[in-house]
Formats: sequence, C-alpha cells, structure tokens
Amino acid sequence: MNYILFDDYSRRDLLPFTYTRPVCEIRIGILTIRQKWEKYLNTSTSFITAKYLSEKYPVQFSKKSNTWINGKVCPNKKLVAEVQALKPNQVLMLNKTILAVNSGNKTAFDPEKSHKEYKFIESASQPIVLNYVWDIFTKNGEALADDFELITKGRKSQPLSKTNKVVGKGKVFIEKGASVECAIFNTTNGNIYIGAGAVVMEGCIVRGPMALCEHAELKMGAKIYGPSTFGPYCKVGGEVNNSVLFGYSNKGHDGFLGNSVLGEWCNLGADTNNSNLKNNYGNVKVWNYAKEEMIDSGLQFCGLFMGDHSKSAINTMFNTGTVVGVNVNIFGGDFPINFVPSFSWGGAEEFVDYNFTKAMAVAEKVMARRNIILTKQDKAILKQVFEYSKKYRVLEDY
Repeated sequence: MNYILFDDYSRRDLLPFTYTRPVCEIRIGILTIRQKWEKYLNTSTSFITAKYLSEKYPVQFSKKSNTWINGKVCPNKKLVAEVQALKPNQVLMLNKTILAVNSGNKTAFDPEKSHKEYKFIESASQPIVLNYVWDIFTKNGEALADDFELITKGRKSQPLSKTNKVVGKGKVFIEKGASVECAIFNTTNGNIYIGAGAVVMEGCIVRGPMALCEHAELKMGAKIYGPSTFGPYCKVGGEVNNSVLFGYSNKGHDGFLGNSVLGEWCNLGADTNNSNLKNNYGNVKVWNYAKEEMIDSGLQFCGLFMGDHSKSAINTMFNTGTVVGVNVNIFGGDFPINFVPSFSWGGAEEFVDYNFTKAMAVAEKVMARRNIILTKQDKAILKQVFEYSKKYRVLEDY
C-alpha cells in the first residue's frame, strides 16, 4: 500500500506554520504528524501540498493502490486499523472531515469536491485533529501521552542520575546520550521524555508532561510547565508554560513564554515575554489567514504564534494572541501589533519590508551554526512566502 499525506482546506487556518511545510510536518506531542504515521504504518509516506512546496515535499503514486491520509489528523491504533481496512473507492470520515481515502490505482483525488463514486464510512476512532493554530498547544498534552506510549513501549530508559529528584507516579524516559543532572521532575500530571543527546542542566524544574527532543537543551534554572514540547536542537531557559517549539529554535534566556507555538529557526531575545491572559479575562482573538481577520479562539489563555526564521530583540513584549509570520525581525520598546506579516522589520512604532536578500543571508548564518545548509529549495519557498505576504504588509492598520 502506498500512503500519501494530503493538506486540506485547514492549511490556511494553520498559517504561518504551513507557509514553509505541509500540515503533516507540524510537531505536536513528541513527533511530527508524518513521523507518527510512518511509525504506525512502518513505511515511508509522501505529500500532497501547496504547489510551491512540492519540490521539497514531493508525492509518489503507486500504479496498484494509493491511500490518502489527511495530514492534520494524528493517528491512533483504532484509526490506523480503519485506514488499513479501507477498500478501493472508500472514504473514511469524521463528521464532515475526510480522514482517509483509498483511491485504488487512481492518482487523483480532490478532498474539496463531492465524490459520488465513493462509499463513505464514519470513523469511530476520535483522533487528534488540528484545525487552528491554537490546537497545537491545547491538544499537545493528549499527543504527548500518545507519543510517549508509541515510542517507549517495550523499551527500557537509560538510568537517571541520583543527583536528580523525581516526584509523582509517572515516568521519566531518557534516551541514549542524554545528560540530566541536578534537576527536579514532577510526573504527577504526565510523563517526561528526554531525547537522544539532549541536555538538562542543573537547577531545572520540570512539571510534566514534557518532551525534550534530540539534542535540545534546558538551560540552568529553567522552569517548565507542561504540556510542553521542545523539538530537536531547541535551547530553552526562563519560564515556559504549555508551549510547543518545532525545532532549532531558541528561547534561551529569562522571560515568560506561555500557551504559544514557535516554528523552526526562531530566536527570542533575553527577557522576551508574552501575555497569555487578557486583563479582562475574556476570550483571546487571533489573526486567521483564511478569513483574513481576527477571530475568537474561544480560549482564555492564548499567547504567541511565530513562524519560521522570526526573531525578537531583548525586552520584547507580545500581547495575547499575537501572530508573527515567517522571517520577521522585531525590536524596540512597547508591544508590537497583534498580527505581524511575514518579512517585516521593525517594532511598535513602525514596520517596513525586510529585504529578502538580507533575510536569506541571516538565515544562512543561523542554519550554518547547526551545520545545515539553506538550500535552493528553501530559498524558493521563502521567496514565495515573501510574495504571498506582500498584501498583508500594505494593510492600512499595519
């Protein structure tokens, strides 16, 4: 069976994170959605996504049998069994959302259109589904529990040094090569996962559930409240609550980050803080790209959403529900606006276009520090984001 992970209409609701990746490459829990499916299915997958992303994320079809899986849906045992049981011309649904399709040997399927030739089956699996950007942190606790079970089942953790203190009846699982000394772990509310080569420095206090992925670091004295996920090579310090960092991003200094999501290659300067609760305790509104307006998240606690390659200077302050696009450079005093379009340069007083050539030069330097090359494909993707986001950079209230 050939499996293809596809983006549906929610891709626009999940911007700015899907500007630079298919939906299935979003990290929630310990793994990305694609990694979850590949682990459950024990095979590789390919992608149906936006045209400008397809060179980096290509699709592979089979002449025999193709199963399409919605990239915003996280797998569980029941869902995987339902997907594998699909026969040609069958569609697996959850309410009005297409979860998966077996198109047989056909290499075309449009999830936005009706298909009279298909038989529709309602799923009983109740999976985690990402519809909006805030789902990434609000559903992270459930995803952490699922991934912890998936990754650690039948395996033995590396021993935890006696310099550490563990409270609660949950588990602390440590992969090979991790360094963990003089930390306090509270597993009362959830398990704690420490990835291969990760580092937990002395004085850290962690209340699970939490995942520190491979080669990520918790700096000295960090205070972490779960459910939180720090992807590969992230560096995290200060106080963090219920947040997800996809990977290669730094929040290495004192300051508060709460109910937030950061993409890859982000950097928050020293004493950057975000608000996650309005003074009137009302619901937080968040910029939505699909509707091109602020919409009610339905959440009382909601913080910062920052796309790839964006950065804040020291002492930056973010209001509740702030959305920062891709390749944004924010500096200066006072709070910037709640929606900062991609490739913006400035702060509360004024933003101007971030010169594309200069932005790429910075990205190359940042990635080179991790021995990763900014490829021609990456630059082409970012160039498209630069063009697509032009209309937002000329809004009257921008």
